Amino acid sequence: MLSNTRKGFTLIELLIVVVIIGILAAIAIPRFATTKEKAYVASMKSDLKNLATAQEACFSDTQSYCDTATLTAVAGPYKFVTSGGTLNVTENTGTGWAATIVDNRVSATSTQNCGIFTGNATTPNAVVDKEGVPACW
Repeated sequence: MLSNTRKGFTLIELLIVVVIIGILAAIAIPRFATTKEKAYVASMKSDLKNLATAQEACFSDTQSYCDTATLTAVAGPYKFVTSGGTLNVTENTGTGWAATIVDNRVSATSTQNCGIFTGNATTPNAVVDKEGVPACW
C-alpha cells in the first residue's frame, strides 16, 4: 500500500503566481513614483512656510529682511536649511521679500519650482498670486 502522493506546486502554478505578481508590480510602481514626487513638492512648500517664519524673525531682529546667505549661514542665528531643494531669495526690500526653491529630485515633467512672496515684492511667477502662500509651477 504505497501511496504515490507528491506534495508541492506544479510549474504552471508557479508561473501563474509570477505573472500575477508582475501585473501587480506594473500597476503599483508608477503610483509610487507619483507619490514620491508629491512628497517632494509638499516638502518644498513646507520649506517656504518655514522660510516665512525665519524672515519674520530676521525682520524682528534687524528691521529688514534677510538674503539667502544670511538665512542659511551655519554660524548665524537663523540656520535655515531646506529639505533638499536650492533656496534663492530673489528679491529683498525693506517692505517685502520673494523666494524660490528648486528641487531637482522632482522630474522635469512635474513641478520643480515653488515660490512665495510677501509685502511689495514681485511675485516669482504668475502662479504665485497670494501673499504668504507658497505655490509651485
